[in-house]
Amino acid sequence: MKSRKSHNDNRSVLNTDAFDKRRFKEIFEMSSGLQKVRDDSALPMFEPLLADIWASLYKMKPEIMAEDIDCVLKVNKSLMERIMADEYFVNYRSFTRLDDLSAAIGTMKFGEMTNQWLADQKEEDEDFQKQMQEIHAMHRQLQQQDWQEETGIGCRVSEEDFTEVMSKFEKKLQQKLQNNSHSFSQALAQAMQETRQVKHGLKSLLGGYSAGSGDAELKKVPLRDQLSLAEKMATDKTIKEIAEWAGRFKLIARKKQKTIHRDSMERRGVTLGNNIERLLPMEFGLYMHPITKNDFLRRFVEGQTMQFEQKGREVLEKGPIVLCLDQSGSMYKLDTQSKGFILTLMSIARKQRRDFCLILFSTSIQIHKYEKGKIKGSDMVSLARTFLGGGTNFALPLDQAMDVINESRFKQADLVFVTDGEDTLNDSFLLAFDKKKKEKDFNVLSLVLGSSINTVEQFSDRVIQIYDFDDAGSFTAFEI
Repeated sequence: MKSRKSHNDNRSVLNTDAFDKRRFKEIFEMSSGLQKVRDDSALPMFEPLLADIWASLYKMKPEIMAEDIDCVLKVNKSLMERIMADEYFVNYRSFTRLDDLSAAIGTMKFGEMTNQWLADQKEEDEDFQKQMQEIHAMHRQLQQQDWQEETGIGCRVSEEDFTEVMSKFEKKLQQKLQNNSHSFSQALAQAMQETRQVKHGLKSLLGGYSAGSGDAELKKVPLRDQLSLAEKMATDKTIKEIAEWAGRFKLIARKKQKTIHRDSMERRGVTLGNNIERLLPMEFGLYMHPITKNDFLRRFVEGQTMQFEQKGREVLEKGPIVLCLDQSGSMYKLDTQSKGFILTLMSIARKQRRDFCLILFSTSIQIHKYEKGKIKGSDMVSLARTFLGGGTNFALPLDQAMDVINESRFKQADLVFVTDGEDTLNDSFLLAFDKKKKEKDFNVLSLVLGSSINTVEQFSDRVIQIYDFDDAGSFTAFEI
């Protein structure tokens, strides 16, 4: 009998090398999203197809092999030829080339798109559906062949039978790809758009408020965590909305911080990166020379080109930023806005190298501390899904805030208090709080959403009434 390598799942129709195959295997094992696409696949040869999609997005010069391949893989070859010939794909590769995360997200989205397109064709064509069902059944039987040979049980399927069925299906698929080319292009374009949105959302969630900080901050996060957060964002509407608000608020915070600080920047040595405005002159020379241009582009995409290091004035000995955020039931309508607001204040803390403490309160409290404003992807998902509900108690968060500030080695802490509720505080509490403010030299900015400011005025240095977090008044908090 022939060798069964014709249905081996580790084969490629592209010019992949040992590195490509090893790297995809590592990424596939990290990504539950890619594994789900494989498990939900419309065809049994989908894992090697995913590997080829990834290689086509990641490699500098992916090419489809010209020599003959096993008939089992001709289906994959037909699909890859159609994908790589699409004008959208050619333009899109500049976004994914040599980028592990973008290529992985793109592979997941392209895989989902291909699955859905095949499912649509199956719904419209009964013969196509029967062929796909037959392929699945024969592939399963071939996988069990060794067991069948040992026991003598089961219906026999030969490699020749399977090859014949695949050949017939490949011809049918070619016809489908030709007749339904427009729908395939539309699906491809949608997959590309969704990939861009997920990558942009990740940069909004994890990046700072400085221009161009998103990619740099992403590189500090392990790829496994990036993929996990990307997959959740692709399916979780709440996290998508939080990312959108975070992106908007960070743009505003950038303008606020520039207006206040006007940091004088000076060049202090050389570092690696891909900020085109700070590249060394010699790097531009390497780009202009035809022999060294490709090497420059590779290093630039990987963030390994030489650039001037720039540093502004140091932020010295400033205490933590503490955010007390009301999560009583009435605040639920502003939940995704508030999470974007939180992430923006955290990015300011990260930039200023200040610890950040989030105190969520209603009639109970939750305390989350983030050293230098750094948050893990898993913590971000947990935060996105947290909402306390209930009534309002001001003393609980304020008392905890005093403890946090008291633990700090430094003065000049900033406390931001956000509420849409009302409460009362007794005189002894207010006296103790005022004494602590003078000792630790911290300020309280309160943002009040549509309720009385009488109680809040008693412990605040400044009170601003706002309609929601997108109100210009709330942006005052970004000046800390």
